[in-house]
Amino acid sequence: MFNENDPWDFSTELEVRDYELDSQGIVNNATYLNYFEHCRHRFLRARGINFIKLQAQGVDPVVAEVHIRYLQSLKSGDQFRVRLRWKAKGQVRYIFDQEILRLPDLVPIARGTFTVATLVNGKPGHFLL
Repeated sequence: MFNENDPWDFSTELEVRDYELDSQGIVNNATYLNYFEHCRHRFLRARGINFIKLQAQGVDPVVAEVHIRYLQSLKSGDQFRVRLRWKAKGQVRYIFDQEILRLPDLVPIARGTFTVATLVNGKPGHFLL
């Protein structure tokens, strides 16, 4: 799934907020989905693609499949980097390999692979990233 020699296409840095913690004082596992998604949206914005405008045009990139491996836990105030690389899979799907690293020590926190399908006016359709 991950080859550390491959370049990453995009990265962004974030910080854990207190309300993202569970009763154990660590980031709730579902919150990592938000971190990964936020990175993908910032990636689109960096490419000049506005997610909200896409939806207004009838184009909806939707997550079709997710695989996440949790390696370590983030805690309140931790800073971290989320990065991704992507590739097209056919005319309708994109594969995003993503990783979360704690800063400044670059400890791997979570790795995920996301398959995103593109719907155009509610039906599978081509959209060029």
